[in-house]
Amino acid sequence: MRVVIGMTGASGFVFGVDLLRRLQAEKYLILSKWGRYTLKEETGLTEHHLAEHVKRTFSEEDLAAPFSSGSTSFDAYVILPCSSSTMCKIAAGIGDTLTTRVAQVALKERRKLIIGLRETPLSTIHLEQAHKLSQAGAIIMPLAPPFYHRPQTIEQMVEQFTGKVLSLLGFEAAAAWKPEALE
Repeated sequence: MRVVIGMTGASGFVFGVDLLRRLQAEKYLILSKWGRYTLKEETGLTEHHLAEHVKRTFSEEDLAAPFSSGSTSFDAYVILPCSSSTMCKIAAGIGDTLTTRVAQVALKERRKLIIGLRETPLSTIHLEQAHKLSQAGAIIMPLAPPFYHRPQTIEQMVEQFTGKVLSLLGFEAAAAWKPEALE
């Protein structure tokens, strides 16, 4: 499976980094300018730390990158974390960066598009744009980790959320909780 992962300047890089580490697929990374900044601020990591987990990293400004064309196949595109601004641009059909252009390709080619939205609260405009993308086939996943498995650490919360992303991509993720834990 070939998966493109986009990371914008939104908060929530622990989710994107965890997905990169756990996803057993051919992975390509698109990292925005502000994504690089937020990655460093939130995790202390740089794009060089992520390089070992991907086949290649592309700059958001590289509109000549292979994935900007529907002729280069990929199975899924996950934007994690995704800013509300990026989501709204995608919904409006704007493909002015590699991040938004690959999303346009995913939508027009009917490839899986998962948007890990990091924003709260959501305005009516955000909700309308998320609705429009959902109708077009995108999966909108606000970064809202579950608590039913009684996580004891941030890592457990992150793993449960990214496990759901892995499941949507068709991969088995180790369950962090079992129903009997609620008894």
